[in-house]
Amino acid sequence: MNGSPSSGPDGAPATRAAFPLGASTTLAELARDPHPRLALLRAHEPVSWLPELNGWLVTRRDLALHVMRDSDTFTVDDPRFTTAQVVGPSMLSLDGAAHARHRDPFAAPFRPRRVHDGFAGFIERETDRLLTGLEAAGTAELRRDFAGPLAVAVVTEALGLVGTTTGTVLSWYDAIVRSVSDITAGLEAGPAGPAAYGQLRAAVEATVADRRASSLLVAAAERLDLPEVASNAAVLMFGGIETTEAMITNALLHLLRNPGQLALVQADYGLLDGAVEESLRLEPGAAVVDRYATRDTVVGPAAVRRGDLVSVSLTGANRDPAVFSDPDRFDVRRAEARLQLAFAHGPHHCLAAHLARLETRIALQRLLERLPGLRLDPRRPATPHGLVFRKPPTLHVRWETPARTPPGDAGQ
Repeated sequence: MNGSPSSGPDGAPATRAAFPLGASTTLAELARDPHPRLALLRAHEPVSWLPELNGWLVTRRDLALHVMRDSDTFTVDDPRFTTAQVVGPSMLSLDGAAHARHRDPFAAPFRPRRVHDGFAGFIERETDRLLTGLEAAGTAELRRDFAGPLAVAVVTEALGLVGTTTGTVLSWYDAIVRSVSDITAGLEAGPAGPAAYGQLRAAVEATVADRRASSLLVAAAERLDLPEVASNAAVLMFGGIETTEAMITNALLHLLRNPGQLALVQADYGLLDGAVEESLRLEPGAAVVDRYATRDTVVGPAAVRRGDLVSVSLTGANRDPAVFSDPDRFDVRRAEARLQLAFAHGPHHCLAAHLARLETRIALQRLLERLPGLRLDPRRPATPHGLVFRKPPTLHVRWETPARTPPGDAGQ
């Protein structure tokens, strides 16, 4: 990068003032349509200082991996970490031995060999139950009528949380995600997020108090204090909901926008795994992960100071043309799709990634099998949106029903 705007004299690491593209980048642009701007940054300022972010943004895949792998230099354990401000310390906001102590009690059910045996049957039953309630209508908003309720059901089953409803959990989730997003954008979060977390914590305490129950929460309480069980349950629950709701919604949107790719999948459901990975690559549900520099260091062209925020753009890294050919194209047969970083990397790689993949694959196959002629509703377009968490706010679709053709669909 010597001689580029993001390098100092003689190729020396550049300081904050040397990044004109970063200076002109707005958070609103990154929330609305980040891909053109991320491509510019990746090509010319792969580590760039964004004044609106008050931090560095990393967009090149190799540099993203470097930051996520080196937890000694780039930590999550900082008072500014947004999720911890809402739910307290957890496996998501701790590093080293403390991170392992919080994560290990929850890990066993999410190991690859146990995921299919432990969850496939439940996911299939819950998916069929939700679709049975929808299929006669010929139309639905699938993010909240299907993907969200399915994600809630699976994660509450995985944790063993009792005494609540899908609607209640979704309301907690909305409030906590909104608070995290507001803090990340530099806004003051309202009281709804902490209040929702308080209600979740009470539900966790009630579950743990019932010692007759056998659940992951009860098992975790044998190794962690109750507030630690609650904070980690919140991270797993809302990570599970956010990840899977976004995965299902984004993958379905990509398939329905690309009829040729959809036809390939419908002819061979073995391609669904590739479709899921490719959708994760193009539009990861979590767009960025935050780290904080523990010392002065150099990342690519940038001189990073101790204490600086270093945000890794998973969205930017996932379209790096040095790794992914024709990176803006959706290709269910892409050989390198598994190199995507949607589940992060290093010590904080998503604990439940295998469960999220299984859930999304089952959901997509059942949707395509049970809703013939499934297509986007042209009158209600869907576009992913969000600075931190990206998915369409709504996904309105239509399909054929046995009794009738939905009004207004003739000739479409």
